[in-house]
Amino acid sequence: MTIKKVGILYHPMITAARTLADELKGFLTARGVSVWLCSAWEGEQAQALVKGTGLILTIGGDGTILRAAQVAISAQIPITGINLGRLGFMTELDADEAEAQLPALLEGKGWVDERAMLEVELQPGEPSRILYALNDIVVARGGVARVVYVEASVDGEPLTTYKGDGVIVATATGSTGYSLAGGGPILHPRAKEFLLLPIMPHLSLSHPLVLPPTALVRLRLTTTHQATLSIDGHINLPLSSGAVIAVKHSSKIGRFLRIHPEASFYSSLEQKLKGKQ
Repeated sequence: MTIKKVGILYHPMITAARTLADELKGFLTARGVSVWLCSAWEGEQAQALVKGTGLILTIGGDGTILRAAQVAISAQIPITGINLGRLGFMTELDADEAEAQLPALLEGKGWVDERAMLEVELQPGEPSRILYALNDIVVARGGVARVVYVEASVDGEPLTTYKGDGVIVATATGSTGYSLAGGGPILHPRAKEFLLLPIMPHLSLSHPLVLPPTALVRLRLTTTHQATLSIDGHINLPLSSGAVIAVKHSSKIGRFLRIHPEASFYSSLEQKLKGKQ
């Protein structure tokens, strides 16, 4: 199926990203494609433009893709990342190959890489708030350097009360991010399992857990100071003592449109972790 409408989300703090966005808009428009442009940091503005969009291009790094995932999720629009960052775990194209590869993508010659996402329900609230994460959700202490207590249960069964800086719940995609820095394992990016692990635990359970996609995790926060709920590192909400966060595998998925043949995840893992492409 030929793609007729493309959105371009660019990193607003990288001058080269906006320059490339303008160039690609001209390139695509000249080929009869309808194009909209928006800063990746203006999510609500971008969501107002997505109707009828067949592909979202991101220009930046993995952080730009995480922001784009929030824009794309309602209509399950595929994303193709153009890398101007360092790691580029999720990006597909380098800046200098984008124009050469885009026509094939628009003609439907690519393949779709599907990634599991998390669904997060924040309670109490009227109504409770539903959020989605491609990488991870983090319940953590705020600006005051005091431990928080996070009472965790899985499928209604009590697990433990974590005492420390907080707790991470990560997808397979997010297993190479903050979760990895916290001592978590690496999952294959298309695995549906997800991870639960504490941040700097003190005299409490310290082992990361790998949970099946059917698991329902509930986290109840106890703190004497304001804490934070972070979604993919860029949606940050204040939490007070007594807040309950329910996390489960989402029926929605992250979709990436790719053009390069699939490379072995395992053979390239070491290079990517060292920041090499």
